[in-house]
Amino acid sequence: MLKYQILNEEEMKTIIDAGYRVMEEVGMDIHNERALELLKKAGCEADGVRVKISREMVEKAMETAPKVVNVYSRDGELAMELGGRNCYFGPGPTCPNFFDPETGERRPAIKQDAADTAKAVDALPNIDYAMSLCVIGDQTKTLADVHEIHAMIQNTTKPLVSWAFNEENLQMMIDMCAAACGSKDALREKPFLVVYAEPTTPLTHTKEALDKVILLNENGVPCIYTPGMIMGGTAPTTIAGALSIGLADSLTGLVISQLVAPGAPMICGAAGGPMDMKTMQHCYGAPEWMLLHGASAEIFHYMGLPVFHAAGVSDSKVVDAQSATESTMQIVNALGTGGNLIHDVGFMDLGMTGSIEQLVMCDEIIGMAKRLFEGIKIDKEQLAFDVIKEVGPGGNFLMADHTAMHFRETWSPDLIDRYGYAAWEANGKKDMTVRAQEKMRNILKTHEPKALSDDAKKAIDEVLAKAEAAVK
Repeated sequence: MLKYQILNEEEMKTIIDAGYRVMEEVGMDIHNERALELLKKAGCEADGVRVKISREMVEKAMETAPKVVNVYSRDGELAMELGGRNCYFGPGPTCPNFFDPETGERRPAIKQDAADTAKAVDALPNIDYAMSLCVIGDQTKTLADVHEIHAMIQNTTKPLVSWAFNEENLQMMIDMCAAACGSKDALREKPFLVVYAEPTTPLTHTKEALDKVILLNENGVPCIYTPGMIMGGTAPTTIAGALSIGLADSLTGLVISQLVAPGAPMICGAAGGPMDMKTMQHCYGAPEWMLLHGASAEIFHYMGLPVFHAAGVSDSKVVDAQSATESTMQIVNALGTGGNLIHDVGFMDLGMTGSIEQLVMCDEIIGMAKRLFEGIKIDKEQLAFDVIKEVGPGGNFLMADHTAMHFRETWSPDLIDRYGYAAWEANGKKDMTVRAQEKMRNILKTHEPKALSDDAKKAIDEVLAKAEAAVK
């Protein structure tokens, strides 16, 4: 497999040491009583909420943390082995706006958008898991995260990755997924839910974030714990400095998780990107954003931990050359550095707007990039000397048995146009954006995800109804 390298071993060791120094000499504020007590009991130096964690404690946590986190489909089939250089792509969450699949209008996101995103994920071969691409705005605001799971779980059998507002909502989400697969024990044995929790950079770990980490650890549900840094705002503007803080924040969650439940499945990362000082916006399409994510992947691989990554994002406001350029570079970067759980495919507009059209286009780019990173196989059959000898000078290989046996190994696109000009013209002169729109609409119109059983559907609906009743 092809790969490229951002950091050498000495550079990785230097950044890891810097992260440890932040943990040992600066410390972090822990605003969760249970986590604070666990850290104190384990021997951490504490002054109020300020806690300093030794590198020895981090290394001890790494001994019990799984090197590979297995995630399953709703039907209990192994879907993702998060670890090593295994790469899996999916959408992101939290976009307050959405591009309407029919009209193209940018509008506030609604629950149907989460359902449509999951349906598209279910149909797209290079999208491995579902996230909602939105923050639902047309349901009870305090239960929007629960409605996301309710919408997604009914529209795909692929794994679900989500976020949660608080511990109570997270429990409802776990209950829904347990109902779908039969029981909480079944969910623990073959989890198809992964949940994102986030420290507040710089070096602050809130009660709510750690409540979620602890609940996930206790239930055996994989947890992502990684910051969302803004370089120059909530983290140093330099990539190395941001990596140091991101490493310290993520590893703090890892230590707490292993104190709660040794062996708890955790996914780490040092995610974020630069602030453009001209616009004061956090830029997803910047090369520094890619370098930060890629270097983070290399560092956590070096430490033997599964890593959260991102790609398929654009700062553009429409699916265009900018969105294709930014997404392609990110996808190549994610595959090149071996990101495990690669999210945010379909993000646009600086992370403010979700786009299924962008998701569909990126599915094609991911497929193309995967073939690139497979590299070249070299053996007797591939060298094809016998057929070269048989055809000889001036011949052709079109009728050769060797060609019939191997031509399907060449990657074949679905959206990319390879016809001659006259054929393209006769087919309506459609550009990539139009072709992606048509494929998106066809999926949403015709694709039928596997339905939940009636009993599972009833149980999931009951969890949501009980939550709504409690609010009212």
